[in-house]
Amino acid sequence: MALAAIASSVSVRHAVLADGVISGAMGALLIVAASPLSGLLGISAGFLFWVGVALMPWMLALLLIGRKDQLGARAVETVIALNALWVVTSIGLILFGPFEMTALGIAFVVAQALAVAVFAELQFFGLKRAG
Repeated sequence: MALAAIASSVSVRHAVLADGVISGAMGALLIVAASPLSGLLGISAGFLFWVGVALMPWMLALLLIGRKDQLGARAVETVIALNALWVVTSIGLILFGPFEMTALGIAFVVAQALAVAVFAELQFFGLKRAG
């Protein structure tokens, strides 16, 4: 119920921009702290580093989309679809991935997948409200 109340008050622009900022922060964290996180999470440092690198152009794309005067529905729909793909891939990483993740690693992957799912939901409802 709380998410529905938040979703009804967040614009699609703010949801896309916030997604960009958080994605950039996560990418920077993964790049800078890949080695220490690897030991804690049970995920290879190389994998964490390259996921962080991949998040940088994603952040840039989200910030560019979110700063446009008129957000294109197709662009936002693509963001939502890619966020959904990220969530599914995260679940697949837990279930079928090549890593022997620690409990903290599983919790980390689940938490970031939930955060991405929340952004996708905020973007979806913001886009729906925008018409």
